[in-house]
Amino acid sequence: MSPFVAPMSYAFAMPRVRLTERDVFVREALLRVLRFGLVIVGLLVVVAGVLIAPLPGPMGLPVVVVGLMIVLRNSFRARKQFIRFQRAHPKVVFPLRRLLRREPEVFPVAWQQALRMEKLIVPKSWRRATRWRKALKRRAAAKAAA
Repeated sequence: MSPFVAPMSYAFAMPRVRLTERDVFVREALLRVLRFGLVIVGLLVVVAGVLIAPLPGPMGLPVVVVGLMIVLRNSFRARKQFIRFQRAHPKVVFPLRRLLRREPEVFPVAWQQALRMEKLIVPKSWRRATRWRKALKRRAAAKAAA
């Protein structure tokens, strides 16, 4: 056999199959059941995140975000309510929206939430994170000016 001869292809043409109404109905029914199951799984993940939130460490928030992602991708009603809630309370939902993106901004969201919690809990004279942020801004401005 000559090295210049193309190898024989083993691909076969598949006959076109027409889907009947029953096939389409079964496919749609299975997709609905799958979506409903995924919404239930997402809700269970959200509940698990809320339950582990009081434990030490930040493990509750990522679990809640994953559960929300599952629910919001599979439920039109949940998406609609989420948008309505976002319009009513943009400051609460904005960090979640930043975490729900395809490439989430985890560190900036965590830093912003740490500053907010410090502002709520810690007296003004004890606040450290705000001072660090201001010092970092001064350093960045000095580098840009130089």
